[in-house]
This record gives sequence, structure tokens and C-alpha cells, in this order.
Amino acid sequence: MHPHGVPVLKRLWGTSATLALALCASSPLFGQAAPPPYNCEPVNPNATPEARALLKTLCSLSGKGILTGQHNYPNHRSQHSDKVAELVGKHPAIWASDFGFLDGEDKDSILHRDLMIEEAKKQASAGSIISLCWHMLRPTEDEPGKAAENGRPSPFWRGSVQAKLTDEQWLELITSDSPLHQRWEKYIDTAAQYLKQLQDAHIAVLWRPMHENNGSFFWWGGRPGAYGTQHLFRELYNRLVNVHHLNNLLWVWNQNGPAPGGEFYNFFPGQKYVDVVSYDNYRELSDRYYYEILTIADGKPIALGEVGAPPSAEVLKSQPKWVWFMTWAGGVERRAEQFKAAYGNPYFINRCDPLPGN
Repeated sequence: MHPHGVPVLKRLWGTSATLALALCASSPLFGQAAPPPYNCEPVNPNATPEARALLKTLCSLSGKGILTGQHNYPNHRSQHSDKVAELVGKHPAIWASDFGFLDGEDKDSILHRDLMIEEAKKQASAGSIISLCWHMLRPTEDEPGKAAENGRPSPFWRGSVQAKLTDEQWLELITSDSPLHQRWEKYIDTAAQYLKQLQDAHIAVLWRPMHENNGSFFWWGGRPGAYGTQHLFRELYNRLVNVHHLNNLLWVWNQNGPAPGGEFYNFFPGQKYVDVVSYDNYRELSDRYYYEILTIADGKPIALGEVGAPPSAEVLKSQPKWVWFMTWAGGVERRAEQFKAAYGNPYFINRCDPLPGN
């Protein structure tokens, strides 16, 4: 281990609690200055020092290295990250989890969210970057959903998380102060209480809400255009940032592949709401998606939000600007050789590894 690895990463990632034209200047058409070039500042102007430091780290990695990441089901704490460490002898740089949606002791239970947050604090203290997402129930149902019984899947997976809202319900949802919008706000307010605990602990979070939102398999997704999914993403940003004053979040916008060429553009909420542009793909990591994501990001960091296995060294030769990848929970043993190759490659950055140039 590099002797300076731990303090360098803790300092940069903030994972410790201590831690127109001149002649036309008056014209309404030409008098507006062009937006400044991207300078690696968070979209939230009140972002915490930890969030700012983490984004600077991500920007610095583009083309120089890729952070390793592992998802853990919320009621499994660090079970899957630990499996990676047991297999390869190194911990993933990113510990990821979920707010869940079920009751009981299901892997996706919400009953122990407090323990999930405590695990996030523990992981941050050890040098991990924290990433969170949410398989959220439709706002038409109350959480928690009932867990699976007798070997059958939970009815709340297909019946809520992956169910649809009618067009009428969607219009109500995005209408401020409507009953359905207010129900949705209560969900968001619940998550905000837990995210605030991490802010109070001076921990930055890679926040990946409404993930895979171009897909039609989650209730929040598959609605292109200004008053579709992208509108709800902006609503979410405004509530968490302007109402709850959560300034420790880096906003990770996420798409799903495979997808038709150009589809991602129809779901983008705008540069003012996104710090990192990412997509998930459990199949071939085609260069086409890489260039689409790069174009949308327009200089901002890009990431592989979910993959079935670590990207190969060959893929990264043609797609060098991914700054992290995250493998989903489960399947570590089945892809043992791919994990060993990735975590042993010096281009891949694990927890407490020195950063390139340090």
C-alpha cells in the first residue's frame, strides 16, 4: 500500500467527519454572456467542502484511472463489498447501497435504514466513497411493501417499483400541491432525513436517484420530453437542495443500455441539475454509448453506474474517461477471474490506493 494513500484519499474525498458581441451589449439577443466553461464545480452552489473535493477528485481521474465500486443490498450492509475484498485482497473504492422498499428482513428491507446509514459512515471512515440509489415504490402505495413469502417474489416489485402510473396520475404527480405530488414529497422527505445524517457527518454522497430513467421498467422512467421523467428529476433536485438544504450530494444522472441511438438526450434534465453523467449496461460496453454519454456530459465526469462485471482493460483503452464503475450485488464468485484482473490492474483504483499523480 502506498504510504500516503489513506490521507490523500480522505483529504480529497472528504470521507471523514473531521474532515455577445461588444457592439450589441444592450441587445436582449446578443447581450447575454456565454456560459462559462465547465470548471469542475458542483451544480449546487452551496455544496459542502466534501462534495466539492470529491468532484475535483472525479474530474482529475478522467483518462487517468477508474475507481472500483460495489453495490450492497440495504439490509446486507457491506456483505458484497466484503466478498470482493476476500476474493481480491482489496476493498472497492466505492461502497454503494439503496434505500430499499420492502418490510421484514428482506435484502431490500427499509426497516433498518438506520443501520444502512451507520454502515455508510463506517465505510466512509475507512476511506470509501459513498454512493446511494433508491428503488422507490410508486407514490400511489405506502411503504414498506410486503416482502416475498413462500419463495414467491414480492408483489411490490412488479406491482409498484416496476409498475406504471397512468398518464393522468403522472400529470397529477408533476403538478405542485396536488395530492399525489404531496404523497411523493413525503417519500422524498423521508430519504432526506437519512441523507442529512451523512451531511452532518461531513460525508459526500454520489446520489444516483431515478436511475435508468430512459427505461420503461421503473415507474419514474420511460417518459421523454420536458414534462416527463426529466421534469421529475428537476423536482427532486429542487426539493432536496432548496427545501432540505442537502449540500453534500453530487447529482449522478443515470441511463440504461442497450438503448436506441440518441435516446438518452430525451431524458436529460439539463446541465444545471447534473454533476456526473452515467449509464448502466449488463451487455456489451459499446463505444457508441461511451461517446453519447461524453457528448451529454460536455466535460463533466462520466461513470458506469452498474455493470455485471468490471470493464476489461481492452474496453478502457477505447473508453478511457470513465471515472468509476459499480458491479451490482451478487455474482462476484461467478466472475472471479474478471474481478481479480481488474483489482490487480494499476489503472483500477481501489480503496486507499494513491491517486494518479500523488
